[in-house]
Amino acid sequence: MINRDLIRNKVVQLTYAYYQNGSKNIDSAEKELFFSLSKAYDLYNHLLSLMAAVSKEAQRHLEVAQSRARREGTETPSTKFAYNRFAMQLAENRMLNEFIQTQKKTWSDEPEFIKKLYLQITESQIYADYIASSEDSYNDDRELWRKLYKALIQNNDDLDAILEEMSLYWNYDKEIVDTFVLKTIKRFEESNGVKQELLPEYDNEEDKDFARRLFRATILNANDYQRLMSEASRNWDFNRLAYMDVVIMQIAIAEMLTFPSIPVNVTINEYVDLAKLYSTPKSAGYINGMLDAIARHLISTGKMLKRMDEPRTRLNK
Repeated sequence: MINRDLIRNKVVQLTYAYYQNGSKNIDSAEKELFFSLSKAYDLYNHLLSLMAAVSKEAQRHLEVAQSRARREGTETPSTKFAYNRFAMQLAENRMLNEFIQTQKKTWSDEPEFIKKLYLQITESQIYADYIASSEDSYNDDRELWRKLYKALIQNNDDLDAILEEMSLYWNYDKEIVDTFVLKTIKRFEESNGVKQELLPEYDNEEDKDFARRLFRATILNANDYQRLMSEASRNWDFNRLAYMDVVIMQIAIAEMLTFPSIPVNVTINEYVDLAKLYSTPKSAGYINGMLDAIARHLISTGKMLKRMDEPRTRLNK
């Protein structure tokens, strides 16, 4: 699950923190990096378990409604949502339950939020269409939760506030982790039952190695990389750049020089996007222009054996 987009995100955060906290202990900082990445995987599991928690709330409401219907002699309410086959399978998933058992805090600690989310779901058009539909299959049940997640969980201010209280590490993680949750929903197969596999923490050891090497190269070669930035800044005052810009460019140069298989343009695009997320409105333009100039200099001097097919748009000075 932890891919290179998430790793780059975390390396930016932890490199900035490394310089801000003043301890300058690279081993401790590296441990913090991997702990932070593991917390992103925790978030993935928490968001999966949220759907199971809402399903449990639906079953509680159904029991109350059934008792009322029996007492009043009215029509028996639909069990379709409360016993949605995908949600039931998720709630019984072996890997997810093993994770939940290790957690001190679960969604049972947030009853008001779960109730509110359940009510938002039952008041939605997605829910109304699902209940009214004559279609009744596992695929329909799974598709319902994919739609509900995108509509009511992916962008939910109440949920964001709760997650922020649960872990400060999750401030910038949810947008990326949401994509993995949606991917997981699509991967579920009824035939797999409780043994349905969730996404692993790392797809392979290469990604874990990417994180370690990128972080260490960034820190250990900081002086060389910052000298390249200073030379590339020309008429721009390097000392007046936002410090986050310096950190982002430092990591980008580390990636260019440490990983020969990653194209230069891919690296530049990734860190320009991170500048839009973490730094000032003008940062993307500065970083785009300076990284382009640095990359071309490294190639022309033989320090980097990569190709750049065409000039990128340069910043007007």
